[in-house]
Amino acid sequence: MPSPNSLALTHSHVLFRCKAVSLILQVQFSCNLDPFVTYLAINYLHRFMSRQEIPQGKLWLLRHVAISCLSLASKMKNVSLSLSDIQKQGCVLEPQCVHRMELLILGALNWRMRSITPFPFLNFFLSLAELKDQKLKEALKERASEIIFNAQNDIKLLEHKPSTIAASALMYASHELLSRPRYSVPRASNASCEYLDEETLSNCYNLIQEMVRMEAKESMVNTSKSFLSSETPMSVLEKRIKRQRI
Repeated sequence: MPSPNSLALTHSHVLFRCKAVSLILQVQFSCNLDPFVTYLAINYLHRFMSRQEIPQGKLWLLRHVAISCLSLASKMKNVSLSLSDIQKQGCVLEPQCVHRMELLILGALNWRMRSITPFPFLNFFLSLAELKDQKLKEALKERASEIIFNAQNDIKLLEHKPSTIAASALMYASHELLSRPRYSVPRASNASCEYLDEETLSNCYNLIQEMVRMEAKESMVNTSKSFLSSETPMSVLEKRIKRQRI
């Protein structure tokens, strides 16, 4: 996890983070990358920024940090990522510079690259729920995964452990997909787990609930204005991240 001081970043650091995340997501969209690679890359970015002082106002540095995190994540996931494909999108990078930045990131993270993400915990919490309908379990897992992917941009969630985020996302997915009586089953199962704190779980759930509601509201607003907007998807995303997370 990122260091505790991640939540006390200055405005310039938050802006750097927003732009770096936007660039990572743009490459994912352009190169059709596995979203799990992107999630791991953003995890590396958060951890790196919480441990390494980053000079501000240098666009080339931002690009190298973001792409190097993405490159390391793709290697960990055994996914092919070509710098030439990235350069076709207008992001000019020198392979030697990317390699040096990778080494800098590896050193800052003490070569601990097997980050624990929320996704492996989903099967565990689903097993606690003891749901017999396999299709329903898959639907819950898919919706919870979608929530987790969307939540990776929320800096407030950095203080929560991956297991807590997974449990909260699954609880919210259950709230959406299950009827009220059945919704209590996964919630009770998660609450009974000795490794989860009820108050922390509730706080994380409330953050996710707020995030989903804001996204739904913004989606409606963006849809109604789509015919008049000349902004790109990435510029809209960057503005949304700044407004919600700073």
